[in-house]
Parts: sequence; C-alpha cells; structure tokens
Amino acid sequence: MKLDLGCGNRKREGFIGVDSSPDCGADVVHDLTQMPWPFDDASVDEVHSSHFLEHLDGAERMAFMDELYRVMKPGAKALIITPYWTSVGAIQDPTHKWPPIAEQSYFYFNAEARQRLNVAHYPIRCDFDLAFDGTLAPGMEQLPPPQQAYAKSHYFNTVFELRAVLTRR
Repeated sequence: MKLDLGCGNRKREGFIGVDSSPDCGADVVHDLTQMPWPFDDASVDEVHSSHFLEHLDGAERMAFMDELYRVMKPGAKALIITPYWTSVGAIQDPTHKWPPIAEQSYFYFNAEARQRLNVAHYPIRCDFDLAFDGTLAPGMEQLPPPQQAYAKSHYFNTVFELRAVLTRR
C-alpha cells in the first residue's frame, strides 16, 4: 500500500490519497490530526506527503510522525516535501504553523538523535533514518558546489523546498 498524505487536489498516481477535504478527490477522507489513522500497523510500503507537514504545529507534528511510524512497514520510506525554512514560501502562507521546517526539525524523529540532544524524555516514539535533498532556486544548480554551499547557508530563497526521506527502522 502506498499513501499520499494530505494529497489535496494533486493525488500522486499509484497512491491512495488521504485528505480531510471531501471535495479534493481523496480516496480516504480523514483528518490526519485525528489518531489513529484508518490503516493497520505496519501495513504501508511507501508514503508521499507534499506541502502538508508545515500546516501542523509542533505537537501535531510529533503525533503525525508517531502515527506515520506505526502504519509504515520496517524499511518503508516516506518522502516529505515542505517549504525550506529560509524560503519565503515557509512564511508567506498564513495557514503555515510555527516553526518553519529545516533538516534539524527531523532529528527529533530519530531515537539516537533524541539521546544526543538530551530530549529522550520528549513524548516521541518513532525512529526513522533520515536523508535530505533540496530544490534549489533557478540558476543555483549551475553554480560550483562550494558557491552553492555558501549560498545555502548565508542567503534566503536559495533553497525553495526541503525533501526529507524517512526510512522506518
């Protein structure tokens, strides 16, 4: 089973679309802030979620990740796409919630990182391996890698989207 969580009107082909709106053509109408989701434990092979997570606050993100972990099979991957924290897209939409999302936001969803950060007491149970990629602004991909790295760490609107791949441990 492959899920497109928060699919809106752009459900990914080959995926079961899940959204809270009955008007967007989702296959499953469900509010993803309401737990449990209508899927069995360890039943999902792949997840896609584009521009949904930024609409959740911190507590909702923790619950979302724990529920994501519950429904995913061990070794399953989830691609989560959000506006990058230094892009105007992260803050322009009044329905986006605080805080904006960076790579470091995901460290809380890895058990070893929670230990290193001394936050193992947080109410988070999930444990994902993490990998990241980003969508660069037009023209940035043509710069040499050292200049790209400098721009990413010093300039706004260099990276538009963060693409996080979470693998269930």
